[in-house]
Amino acid sequence: MTDGYRVERDSLGEVQVPDDALYGAQTQRAVENFPISGQRFGRGFIQALALIKKVAARTNKELNNLEAGIADAVVEAAGEVAEGKWDDEFVLDIYQTGSGTSTNMNANEVMARRASQILGKDGGVHPNDHVNFGQSSNDVIPSAIHVSARVALERDLLPALIHLRNALSAKAVAFDHIVKSGRTHLMDATPVRLGQQFGGYSQQLTKGIDRVSRASKELIELALGGTAVGTGINTHPEFAARAIAFLSEELELEFREAEDHFEAQAAKDGVVSTAGALNTIATSFFKIADDVRWLASGPTSGLHEIRIPAIQPGSSIMPGKVNPVMSEAMMMVAARVMGNHTTVTIAGQRGNFELNVMMPVMAHALLESITLLANMARTFTDRCVLGIEANEERAKELLEKNPAIATALNPYIGYDEAANVAKEAAQKGLSVRDIVERRGLLSAAALDTAFDVRSMTKPGLPDT
Repeated sequence: MTDGYRVERDSLGEVQVPDDALYGAQTQRAVENFPISGQRFGRGFIQALALIKKVAARTNKELNNLEAGIADAVVEAAGEVAEGKWDDEFVLDIYQTGSGTSTNMNANEVMARRASQILGKDGGVHPNDHVNFGQSSNDVIPSAIHVSARVALERDLLPALIHLRNALSAKAVAFDHIVKSGRTHLMDATPVRLGQQFGGYSQQLTKGIDRVSRASKELIELALGGTAVGTGINTHPEFAARAIAFLSEELELEFREAEDHFEAQAAKDGVVSTAGALNTIATSFFKIADDVRWLASGPTSGLHEIRIPAIQPGSSIMPGKVNPVMSEAMMMVAARVMGNHTTVTIAGQRGNFELNVMMPVMAHALLESITLLANMARTFTDRCVLGIEANEERAKELLEKNPAIATALNPYIGYDEAANVAKEAAQKGLSVRDIVERRGLLSAAALDTAFDVRSMTKPGLPDT
């Protein structure tokens, strides 16, 4: 031991490791080999990895594969890692060996050294022979991906989406009495109710919640037990089922052994499918955020049919300016999630023969997307949606000038004549009603019936 370092050995020889580090030689080699991004696995993934090691040790003790004292020490050490006590020991870059072997060994080394400390035996617990007994990086890492993602979906994203959906539903009810211009191609169209617009947003979230729930169920199957290539070499036949049962108990969330270990280790289709569900949520977020931004635009030169909360000054030079910052943040989150979806899709293609070799970046992209969407849903709800107010006067003003109101005349005077009325109204800056009255095309009573704008927001034909 010299200059704050100790010498450790692995199959390639000697390595200098920081004296106070719990990790060992293989982790140190990976630190030196992959100084790529500075991005590391987050709390959720480390927790999942630690819990897998914990239940593995518990199971191997039960199956008499590990001496009881060593197994108990590994269980205790893994529990500490799961709780976040040793997060600083997980030092490896996301961009590393495609199987995630470096991170698996990082976990094995940390838990082995900590377990040795618990036992009071320096080196008494071996990272491979004890912590990794009955396992391989090739079944542990895909299992950790599924576990961490499913936990995040169920405990973070789904509650956040429900929170946003409920807020949008409440606005749909509150705004149902407000009739305004519809718009297609960004151009004036027949009337809608502001409540109908927000109801549409709410339904997008309802469908998104269903998609995420289905995606979460795809992650129930775990690769644990397949070891190196899916055959289960060097593991007890009952190991996977027992360990996964312990894991389900620990997390109070359903998991089960993969139906086919070759599919579970060579393919990552469930992860790609989950990323697809997140991508769809991102497109919903983008549409909703962008609509809110347009509807609030102004206050004098835009639509300004709604008012959004003023949560921060909008300009360093223009006094009093307020910008739709929450919408902009939400659109950037959506863009990032869409990019992550592409990353997961490309990574999912690299299941060469018996192993996918792009798992770390796949895990990182998937978990980042879940975190971004969950945090954004809550923030957008609390900082924007709950404070949205309708500008009824502006909605009425724009509706009265909307030439598309002439569509209601089709059953009375025909499409061609209605088109002429709409064009004249737009050219002269008058309302459609003014033009009809000037031309004497309909009686006052018929006009009142035709221009009942709320009835235009429902299916049906007039009694002409």
